[in-house]
Amino acid sequence: MFGLRLGFEHPGYLALLVLIPVLWLASYRGLALLGPVRRTFALLLRTLVAAAIVLALAGVQFVWTDDRMTVMYLLDQSESIPAAKRDAMLQYVIRNVAAQRNTARADRAGIIVFGKEAAVEIPPFDDDIPDLRRLESYLGRKDATNLEAALKLAQAAMPDDTSRRIVIVTDGNENLGNASQLASRIARAGIGIDVVPVQLDATSEVLVEKIDLPPDIRRGQPFEARVVINNYSPSGESKVPIPGRLEVTRKLGSDEQVLLNEPITLDPDKPTVFPLRHTIDQPAPYTYKARFVPDDPASDAVSQNNEASAYTYVRGKGRVLLIEDWARPDEYREMIETLRKADIEIVVMPSNNLFTSMAELQAYDAVIMAGVPRTSGEDADSISGFDDDHIEMLVRNTQQLGCGLLMLGGPDAFGAGGWAGTKLEEAMPVDFQIRNTKVQAIGALAMIMHASEMAQGNHWQKVVARSAIEALGPADYCGIIHWAAGGDQWLWGGRAGLLPVGRGNRRSMLAAVSRMTPGDMPQFDPAMQMTLAALNANQAALKHCIIISDGDPSPAAGGTIRGFANAGIKISTVAVASHGTIGSNRLRDIAKDTGGKYYEAKSPKALPKIYQREARRVSRPLVYEPPGGATPQISLRHSVLEGIDGPLPPISGFVLTEIKQSPLAQVLIRSPMPEQPDNQTILAAWTYGLGRAAVMTTDTGKRWATDWPQWDGYDKFYSQLVRWIMRPSGDTGKFTMATKVEDGRVRVVVEALDKEDDFLNFLDMNASAIGPDLSPLPLQMRQVAPGRYVGEFAADESGSYFLNVVPAAGEAPLSQGVTVPYSSEFRVRTVNQALLQALADTEPSGGEAGQLTEPLEKSSIAALTDHATFRGGLAHARSIRDVWPLFVLAGCCIFLGDVFIRRVAIDFSWIGRLLASRRGQTNDAENSQTQRMAALRSRKLEINEELDRRRSATRFEPQGDPTPGGSTSAAATTSTKRPSAGTPASMEPQKEEKSYTERLLEAKRAARRKSDES
Repeated sequence: MFGLRLGFEHPGYLALLVLIPVLWLASYRGLALLGPVRRTFALLLRTLVAAAIVLALAGVQFVWTDDRMTVMYLLDQSESIPAAKRDAMLQYVIRNVAAQRNTARADRAGIIVFGKEAAVEIPPFDDDIPDLRRLESYLGRKDATNLEAALKLAQAAMPDDTSRRIVIVTDGNENLGNASQLASRIARAGIGIDVVPVQLDATSEVLVEKIDLPPDIRRGQPFEARVVINNYSPSGESKVPIPGRLEVTRKLGSDEQVLLNEPITLDPDKPTVFPLRHTIDQPAPYTYKARFVPDDPASDAVSQNNEASAYTYVRGKGRVLLIEDWARPDEYREMIETLRKADIEIVVMPSNNLFTSMAELQAYDAVIMAGVPRTSGEDADSISGFDDDHIEMLVRNTQQLGCGLLMLGGPDAFGAGGWAGTKLEEAMPVDFQIRNTKVQAIGALAMIMHASEMAQGNHWQKVVARSAIEALGPADYCGIIHWAAGGDQWLWGGRAGLLPVGRGNRRSMLAAVSRMTPGDMPQFDPAMQMTLAALNANQAALKHCIIISDGDPSPAAGGTIRGFANAGIKISTVAVASHGTIGSNRLRDIAKDTGGKYYEAKSPKALPKIYQREARRVSRPLVYEPPGGATPQISLRHSVLEGIDGPLPPISGFVLTEIKQSPLAQVLIRSPMPEQPDNQTILAAWTYGLGRAAVMTTDTGKRWATDWPQWDGYDKFYSQLVRWIMRPSGDTGKFTMATKVEDGRVRVVVEALDKEDDFLNFLDMNASAIGPDLSPLPLQMRQVAPGRYVGEFAADESGSYFLNVVPAAGEAPLSQGVTVPYSSEFRVRTVNQALLQALADTEPSGGEAGQLTEPLEKSSIAALTDHATFRGGLAHARSIRDVWPLFVLAGCCIFLGDVFIRRVAIDFSWIGRLLASRRGQTNDAENSQTQRMAALRSRKLEINEELDRRRSATRFEPQGDPTPGGSTSAAATTSTKRPSAGTPASMEPQKEEKSYTERLLEAKRAARRKSDES
């Protein structure tokens, strides 16, 4: 089960070990003086040092091998597999692991589920799979099969310290990724692959392949649409026709027209084409839809592929969509008539009946927001307006598809209309929130949040609070009171409660709202008193309060209500899930007594729009109406103002904005007031993405610009302004565009010719695409042949994709829509046996190829249980650890030992004596040696004592009389007593030589005696 051995990363260096005998020969004589024992130890240590260095150079490693097994089961959860088969997969895995896993070896098992994405249901662990009823981890899309993603996740999830095998349970109909290429990489990692095929039911299948429309449809010109349908019959079965009914419709906006509805019979294994010849007289975007309904539903296995759709756009002259406030119709009638006189087709759309898809916007080359607020209406049932999807479509239509966008002013436009902080503000050349402290465009909004009894009440209160905060400008103040454990509390700001939304506070406010948990408020009065005190202390120009509740708290005191009324602070109330008439009347009275609005929300989805509308009340100071009005002045010459030279008519007001700090934003017309230049914008324009956007902060003549309709330049000004923002239209020359959907991708082909039908090469085409979810998709056109440009993008979702290609500078864009009716998951109903066999035949490195089992059926689960998924046949897992640094360290330490042996001689006899003394034993040799050493020490002491006695008995004798000068005569000092001639020198008695200390002591004594005598 477990083994340990040495491995080498660079085994070639091991050849250096042959030099060790040379080291012995070179060192043997040089170490002769050490003696035989020390020389042997020195040679041994030098051998170990050399071996450690060589092993370190070879990259020595510890290698562990383990025969444990990890098996990951990959279960296909895509919609091409029936639910009953998906349940059978889980039962197979549970039984197979219980029967085949080696408990003693601690084998591991895990489950991965996959569709379009992959997810780990059960990570690999050393126990049986629990008896699950269903799989719950996978929450992704099931309209695609991405086997490659599942294989990648399986490889990452399995531990490296065991042998590894993947068991795939699928029908093999992958439509994303490339599993066969990834299988080779997995095999190189030593991972085996077994495959359990899922056999699909052998039934007939009707597939509506497509609706084929001509790429270039002219208005009033007859053309033919073709519907292609196929009837697939299972092999080996009797092939029978399938009767049913084919319905073809054409949709323009919300209007749907039936083009064909008749019974048909589909022949087996043969595509049937139904031509439909007709004419389109009105330029607009059209969506075609074909649907087949079989007479016998059992004759068709899957119903999702019985419907196909297609999109086309019939272009005429330039068209403009004007969106107006449904509550104030015909407010811009004079400008509309002016544009129509200029041969610009205008389509008017009320704000309570807006477009529903990007396809509807493709009929227009420009969109005009005619003073329309984001929300309008007086009660909860009538409030309507633009949600985030509408705004996103408008912005993407300009940025990605080149449509023009114009916003006109009015008392409910720009920041005063609730557009601040939206995506639409990003597309405009001005900001709707101003930062000019000299202009008191400041409001204060206080919200009282009461936990109502409606479904998901706290969730919706957070939604509406966020909507209100996002609608406020940076200079506006905001505060929220909610009921908590300690009573009524401000959510931020302490006792003051109100903080400016700007200064970086907006993000922290939104975060606090997300954490908020409002409780069941017992009474209104304390919260309303706190709100009144905070608003009275605030210096905002406009103050407002909103209460959302079910009316359950006890009513506020009369003095509190009068305080709001006397301060001019209005309270708007929103009743949600109110407690009958009493609760509703309580909220209605609060709004009535303070001059506010009362709303009764029957659906929680209406709450965000109510709060957006009420938040607009604090933005009213953005409406700027200077006393005596103002006369706009042209500040920049532009093509919009070409031919307009005279003075402009006066205006009595406009909406304050702030020009963006971008070199692309240009101010064409300014007002002399207010003082700050950034807030004087009347007309501004810029290029946004592929389109153009402009703002006119005053209206067109109804309220503020009343003198403009009589101005001679009125028609020219507005017609030139609208034509400038419009998407270029007209003859597309000899540029043609074609699209094709294949393998989950859309292929775009553009053919470019010049007037002489010669190829146009090296064009820098600007292309963009938008998916069904309005997200931009990468699309880059590249030249692949003379005059031929190709690009592609992923289209793995069903729906309409919109393309816009500008072939060259100054050329009209090529626009087209592509519809993917359903996922390719529903196109094929047979098992991809070739792919499954190829995966099973992949041979892992160091192991055997996998196995392809019999198909999974309920009746075959018992047989598949015996499939030995935990069998051998794979390379044992290896765990490798580099240990060469340890060998380097060991070599250094051993080298120090070699130096020590050669430089230091150690007598180890003391070890024997120590051991002998501990055993209590002595020998005669040691005793005699001890006695002899004791006798020598005694003799030494006797000699030393005798010498001391002699030195003390010897006297100091001067060798001559001293001279008068205090020194002995030279003769006396140099005279020497010589021995007689007849006496041998060796027989002369030898005087003992005195030491320096003794002579010095005698001289000192003599000097002292002399001193005493004198």
